[in-house]
Amino acid sequence: MSAQTKIQWIEDELESLHESGLFNTIRTLSSPQGAWLRVDGQKVLNFCSNNYLGLANHPHLKKAAQDAIEALGVGPAAVRSIAGTMDLHLELERRMAAFKGVEAAITFQSGFNANLATIPALVDQEDVIYSDELNHASIIDGSRLSRARIIRYFHCDPQDLHRVIEENKDQGYKRALIITDGVFSMDGDVAPLDKIYEIADTYGYLLMVDDAHGEGVLGRGGRGIVDHYHLHGKVDVEVGTLSKAFGVVGGVVAGKKTVVEWLRQRGRPFLFSSAMTVPDTAACLASLDVLEKSTELVDRLWENTGYFKREMKNLGFDTGLSTTPITPIMLGEAPLAQQFSRRLFEEGVFAMAIGFPTVPRGKARIRVMISASHNQEDLDQGLERFEKVGKELGVI
Repeated sequence: MSAQTKIQWIEDELESLHESGLFNTIRTLSSPQGAWLRVDGQKVLNFCSNNYLGLANHPHLKKAAQDAIEALGVGPAAVRSIAGTMDLHLELERRMAAFKGVEAAITFQSGFNANLATIPALVDQEDVIYSDELNHASIIDGSRLSRARIIRYFHCDPQDLHRVIEENKDQGYKRALIITDGVFSMDGDVAPLDKIYEIADTYGYLLMVDDAHGEGVLGRGGRGIVDHYHLHGKVDVEVGTLSKAFGVVGGVVAGKKTVVEWLRQRGRPFLFSSAMTVPDTAACLASLDVLEKSTELVDRLWENTGYFKREMKNLGFDTGLSTTPITPIMLGEAPLAQQFSRRLFEEGVFAMAIGFPTVPRGKARIRVMISASHNQEDLDQGLERFEKVGKELGVI
C-alpha cells in the first residue's frame, strides 16, 4: 500500500468538509488581543475572543511577566513532582484558592488538561458519571479516559438528572460523579447549579463544575458560578481556565483540600507534563491583582453585554438562550453561517461561524464574544455591520 493510499481517506474527508461548508479556516493574527485586531493583514473589530476583561494585553500583566522572566527565567524545565515546584506556582495556587473561597487549588497547563487530570482521578470503570448532554469536549474526553459509565441527562434539566439517577442508582456502581459546565460556551446559558447541588447532596454524589466561562464573569468581581449561586463549600470540584477572562493560559482545579491533594498524587497531566511557564504564572497572579482591586472591568463587561444583546434583538436577530456575554446569533445551516462570517469580515468585523460538530447540525451560528475592552463606538459599529449583512442575506 502506497503512502498516498494510506491517507486517501483523510483527503476524502477534508474534501467532504469543504463541500458541506464545515471546513474550518483559521485566520492569522498579527496584533495583540483587544477590541480591534489585525487579522490576515486587515484591521477588524474583534468579536471572537474569550478575552472577556481585556486583560490579555494589560500593562500590569505584561510587566509582571517581564519581571518574572528576569528573575526566574522562562520555563520550569521538568514536571513539578520530580524536579520540584516553583514558589511562583504555589503562590498562584494559594491566591486562586483565596479568590474562589475554597480550601485549596492546583494549576495545570490548560483548562482542557485540568479536566483530563481530574475526572479519571475521581472515577474509574466501576463508577458512573452523570453528564450534561452539552458539556465541553474536555469533559467528554476526560470522562472517556476514566472508563466510567457515562450517562447523559438533558441539557440544564435537573428533573431529567433526577430521572436518570433513579433509573441507575441500584446498578452497583462504587462511586458517582455529576458533572456540568457552569456557562455553556456555545449557547451562553448558565447551569442551574443550585438545583443540581440539591440532587448531588440528596444522593451523596460528588459534584464537579467546569467554570471556564464563569470565572471573571459571574459572581462577585468575577469569582465564578459557585459564588453566583452562593454555594461555597458545597461544590466538591471547580475546574477553570486561565486563558479566557484571566487573559493568559493555564488551568485550575479548586475545591476541597483532600481532592486537590489527590490530584497532586494521581492527576496525570500534573505528574507527566511540565507546569505552566514562568511568565504565564506571573501574569495570572497579576490578573488576580486587577480583579481583587476593583470590579470595574467585570461591571463594564456586563454593561456592554446588556447593550449589545438588547440592540441585536431589536434588530430582529435570534440570540438563543444566552444570559451571559457569549452571544450566539442563530442562523441554522452551516453554509449560511460561513457566508455571514465572510461578509462580516469584508465589512471589518471578525466574528467566526460555528457549525457541526461543535454544535448540532441545523444550529450553526455566529458566536459573538463581548469584552470589557469594547467601547460604545465599537459596539455601535458592530451592530451597524450586523444589520447590513443580516438584511443583505435575508436573516432579518
